[in-house]
Amino acid sequence: MMKQGANERNGAAPEAAPQRRDVPGRAAAPPRVAVAGSLNMDLVISMGRMPLAGETISGSALHTLPGGKGANQAAGCARLGAATEMIGRVGEDAFGKQLLEQMRRMGVGASGIGVHPSEPTGVASIYHTPEDNCIVIVAGANGECGEAWVESRRESIERAQALLVQLEIPLEGVRAALRIAREAGVATVLNPAPAQQLPRELLELADYITPNETEFAALTGASAESEDELREAIAAWQASVGGRVIVTRGAAGCSFLGEDGRLVTVPAPRVEVVDTTGAGDTLNAALCVKLAELAAQGAAAGDAELLEALRFAVQAASLAVTRFGAQDGLPSREEVEAALQQA
Repeated sequence: MMKQGANERNGAAPEAAPQRRDVPGRAAAPPRVAVAGSLNMDLVISMGRMPLAGETISGSALHTLPGGKGANQAAGCARLGAATEMIGRVGEDAFGKQLLEQMRRMGVGASGIGVHPSEPTGVASIYHTPEDNCIVIVAGANGECGEAWVESRRESIERAQALLVQLEIPLEGVRAALRIAREAGVATVLNPAPAQQLPRELLELADYITPNETEFAALTGASAESEDELREAIAAWQASVGGRVIVTRGAAGCSFLGEDGRLVTVPAPRVEVVDTTGAGDTLNAALCVKLAELAAQGAAAGDAELLEALRFAVQAASLAVTRFGAQDGLPSREEVEAALQQA
């Protein structure tokens, strides 16, 4: 799936994580990752129950947390040791300034994040009860991260070794990022979330597609309730669209189809769950970092390499759910590797 060529170029690393030269006695330069996607401010309101229509009730807490699937994944890549560039848009407002500062604090290169003069920063209002939650997203400036803006940041993609995209920006922006990466020989990972129908020409640009079970059902129309059904659905999808499908399955880990046609499942360790917000973003970030490392080494991602990458990714996600906050709960590279050694 991964191609050589532009992958091997030496591009400037983000200002927050300067690139190191490969010299004797010094560690190799970090893998280079580009993330094109959303930046939101999450407003999390906790309450005992959901209000009825027209009702006013008292909440117990309000948390203002940096979020957005794109920003979560970029922060995850940086925490796991990649030189990461974020491509996105925020508004010229207080939330936008806070999100820019958060990206820099997390070690993410922010030169690809544009400040829109009239659109507000994207916001996710999350209403949380002990039993459930509901979310309302206002895209704001994320809706301006289209083809033109992504094209203006094409160098950030071309000098990367892996690109990660999701679906909280316009599809034209997602398609442009994938096309630029494909033309440059950069490995591409599409996290098709939130779930929606996608055009075939966009899907065919992805080397790896990482839906959860609900998103996979929306893409394929297959229920895949049993292991055999899941294997058959993945095989049919890959034969039709191309790319390699990795289905994330929450506490069950994730599954992919081996080159021999068998379903391979990477189980998740049992942990005490505190907050599942951003678990999928952490897994995707960790997978992308591992794919970028393989590209930097000129190595192909066969079954053995993909299995190792997914073990790393599942462990990272399992650590993330033991902490509160999609970004503040992100594990470091050292934490993930230590947990893998203990396992």
